[in-house]
Amino acid sequence: MSLPIVAIVGRPNVGKSTLINRFVGGREAIVHGEEGVTRDRLYLRADWNGRDFLVVDTGGIVPGTSDELLKSVADQAKLAIQEADVILFLVDSQDGLTSTDRDVAALLRKAARKPVLLGANKCDSIKDDPKALEFYELGLGDPLPVSGAHGTGTGDLLDAIVNALPAPEETPEEDDESLRIAIIGRPNVGKSSLVNRLLGKQRMIVSPMAGTTRDSIDSRIEHDGKPITLVDTAGLRRKSKVPYGVEQFSAVRALKAMERADVVILVVDATEGVTDQDKRLAGIAEEGGKAIVLAVNKWDLVPKDTHTMPKFKEGVLAELQHVRFAPVVFTSALTGQRVENLLATALSAAEENNRRITTGVVNEVVTEAMALNPPPARHGKRLRVYYSQQGPVKPPTFIMFCNSPELVTPSYERYLENKFREAFGFAGTPIRFWFRSRREKSS
Repeated sequence: MSLPIVAIVGRPNVGKSTLINRFVGGREAIVHGEEGVTRDRLYLRADWNGRDFLVVDTGGIVPGTSDELLKSVADQAKLAIQEADVILFLVDSQDGLTSTDRDVAALLRKAARKPVLLGANKCDSIKDDPKALEFYELGLGDPLPVSGAHGTGTGDLLDAIVNALPAPEETPEEDDESLRIAIIGRPNVGKSSLVNRLLGKQRMIVSPMAGTTRDSIDSRIEHDGKPITLVDTAGLRRKSKVPYGVEQFSAVRALKAMERADVVILVVDATEGVTDQDKRLAGIAEEGGKAIVLAVNKWDLVPKDTHTMPKFKEGVLAELQHVRFAPVVFTSALTGQRVENLLATALSAAEENNRRITTGVVNEVVTEAMALNPPPARHGKRLRVYYSQQGPVKPPTFIMFCNSPELVTPSYERYLENKFREAFGFAGTPIRFWFRSRREKSS
């Protein structure tokens, strides 16, 4: 069951993300001087005085705007309000009361019967700040002074939040044993649309504008009774094409999301084919030892004939040679075609990534492989493997004790990998080989 939710709402650029970073004790929400940086709902875990809760960073609300993206941002904030157990309405004491603040307050009064706290940011004391006194007009109780930038008043504000939360017995601890799946790819390949299809609701903002998703967003679902956390990441472009600032910070978030993931779904645009950036992302996932699934999205836009899919698949894998082990799923987020297959494929890849093989079987495969194709001699010496066993998983790693690790050529290591895949499958996961001298085994 989920933790209680605290939604932080307000007009753009009042310091919501800065305050949230104070709450969670780190720089998890993107903070930038540019107005409207936060777009999607960003859920982060916080605790205070022994109470755990989720805090939701929302995009700034601008009631009555005609801008389509701002409308979507406002819709996301309204969904957060509906989900929340407690709402913190944040205003800017330096600006004083604005017409937008009044509109947001009216929206909150209509939204639902749930606790609403009023936080006056950038303020050390209400009594000493004439502009802050204006917020009493909103009729939402006493404004609570706080400074997200300096930390002043955050303890008192957190006390008020915790006191307003539902009783602890109503919100059991959250299960964190879910499989984490990171959805990665270049901007505008359809990552958020795929996540929305999987969730069955408009969880992410979807826009034809490249780079709409800026934070890494977590969403919980279940598949065949197994808990899954989907992480929708900001689209990544080459560093030379990423101006310093918001998008650069988002790329760091996306790479961190990949590091924490169990499975990486790399989304490729079927209308554009594999790009250099797709190769780079696949390489990062493979180097990290992650289970990998390739989602070729926008398949509905590709002209078809009876041989298109096999040819296209082979072309994708030819371009992504270093992840040829990854299963390929042809999807359309627009029509929903084969989107459901992604979860089953990802779960299977995760199982392979965590798979163990008994020592006896490992040695049988190595012995047979070396008998069928003996390693080439180097400097008058030939590689001999005396004993093999599996070491760690995630990814599956095999330790081979031999006469001299220097005799192992890259081509022969690839040959052994192919033989292991023929014998055991390992679809969707990298595998590793560690060659050690026999002296290392005895030590």
